[in-house]
Amino acid sequence: MLQTAFSSAALPAGGVLALLAAEDAPRPASFAAADDATGGALTRAVQAASFTFAGGRTCMVLAPGGGFDRILLVGLGKLAECGVRAVETAAGAAVTALGKLADAAAIAADGVPAALQAHVAAGAALAAYRFDRYHTRQAEDAAWRLAGVTVLTPDADRAAAAWRDLSAVVRGVCLARDLVGEPANLLRPPAFVERIEALRELGVEIEILDRAAMAELGFGALLGVAQGSDAPPFTVIMRWNGAPAGTGAARTAPLAFVGKGVTFDSGGISIKPAAGMEEMKTDMAGAAAVVGLMAALAGRKAPVDVVGAVGLVENMLSGNAQRPGDVVRTCSGQTVEVINTDAEGRLVLADVLWYVQDRFKPRLMVDLATLTGAIVVSLGHERAGLFSNDDDLARQLFAAGEETGEKLWRMPISEPYRDELRSEVADFKNVGGRPAGSITAAKFLEHFVNNVPWAHLDIAGTAWAKKAAPCTPKGATGFGVRLLDRFVRDHHPD
Repeated sequence: MLQTAFSSAALPAGGVLALLAAEDAPRPASFAAADDATGGALTRAVQAASFTFAGGRTCMVLAPGGGFDRILLVGLGKLAECGVRAVETAAGAAVTALGKLADAAAIAADGVPAALQAHVAAGAALAAYRFDRYHTRQAEDAAWRLAGVTVLTPDADRAAAAWRDLSAVVRGVCLARDLVGEPANLLRPPAFVERIEALRELGVEIEILDRAAMAELGFGALLGVAQGSDAPPFTVIMRWNGAPAGTGAARTAPLAFVGKGVTFDSGGISIKPAAGMEEMKTDMAGAAAVVGLMAALAGRKAPVDVVGAVGLVENMLSGNAQRPGDVVRTCSGQTVEVINTDAEGRLVLADVLWYVQDRFKPRLMVDLATLTGAIVVSLGHERAGLFSNDDDLARQLFAAGEETGEKLWRMPISEPYRDELRSEVADFKNVGGRPAGSITAAKFLEHFVNNVPWAHLDIAGTAWAKKAAPCTPKGATGFGVRLLDRFVRDHHPD
């Protein structure tokens, strides 16, 4: 992760500097000082480029004098709209512009509201993320250079204190991105379990259910998906017990987050087309987000009790693979006719959701899954689908998404959609046909939440970015970690 420091110095002696400023506020002191040091070069650049400091826009000033190699002007947009997203976007834009040009940079943040100055470091670190561990060589002009930034702020101690919590969330996002970025031959279910085990160092309790344990518990749906692969399946339970118990008081019911962890999805016998199948290594992005969230909550010592659960399987073809038409008995006792073996994620989640609600009696459950291509058709890559049986929970998640930029859009989940899942040979089918595919998938999951307040986030369109954004380089996004951390902070601090 990008090395970050905070300093109360007005300006560095030279080198590379980024200046953040709002478009409708007086220029911050750092701008005036840098402009003076460079003999008015910044004022001339702003005028020549008609630069307005609109949100996320940049203006590079080369060799401005005053000992500086270059100064980058970055817009925050309108001050009244300068929230977390605007600040992180501006800092991300700065780092993206400077990343291949310098080894270190300073970012002047005195134009940012004081309460948000730590988010300058967050935006910078998120934008600087790179998954390049398997590169053995890289063209010199394409190599990322920026290794550290110093955030200049009048109150460095305050910003550094806020960063201690915030950096744990950024590390959680980076962990989720790392997991999603790994090739499927190197992150099969056993390797995924090893990555999760590292959370013990943060105080997370880990419990691993292997094939035998899941068979005893009746995980027929998950094990049916896994039976075509020679990689053993696992369900991993992570517990962060951060809530203060209180004198003589029982602990409150935990929050529960559940992730789909299909480390590679061939589609099984209902095999996927060859074109694009390499992207199916990302079909565990829901599980990655839950792992990243647990790391974030434990890293910042969140005062709340949380259960994170992930079902880890490969969906592969073999002589033992599940067939279309098979009937499986789920952990709940309900039976499912498997019409399409490529609708496997909902089978994995069915058993894990039921087990979590039955064992832990959570106050709410949220699951994340790259569940359907239909949600990409509906919402593209800008928002994830939000389905819920609870209006308050849906509103809270939507608001957290708007604040963090991990945006959601609520979709219907009304009763008529249940009819599409009726089966003649089992309690229901695992697919309801092409129409409303993401909705019927969510309706399927609802059978296994047992009236617990629940939300399902279909992140199929948001887990992987095919083009870079200010805080998200091309590739794995870590979608869900910041969203759910904000949701916990705002509504469940215990």
